Amino acid sequence: METTDRERVASRNDIRICDKCKHIRVKSMLPKLQKIAPGTEIKVACKSYCGPCARKAFVFINGRYVTAPTEDEAIEIASKYVKS
Repeated sequence: METTDRERVASRNDIRICDKCKHIRVKSMLPKLQKIAPGTEIKVACKSYCGPCARKAFVFINGRYVTAPTEDEAIEIASKYVKS
């Protein structure tokens, strides 16, 4: 079975968000993350990152916690860590 370039890129990215975070909305954040990393399976569950999560929006991407005051800013910063 042959793997496409898109599947290889998707499998290289590990993106996770918290469904309990008060600074993001999963419904709006998922499509934005899928846009910056098409084909990536984004895992949604509590990340036990409650201290920073209580103060800022965050995205766990490829081993890094990226935080920012807003969801859009967190996504903008996270986009720098997407593996192509």
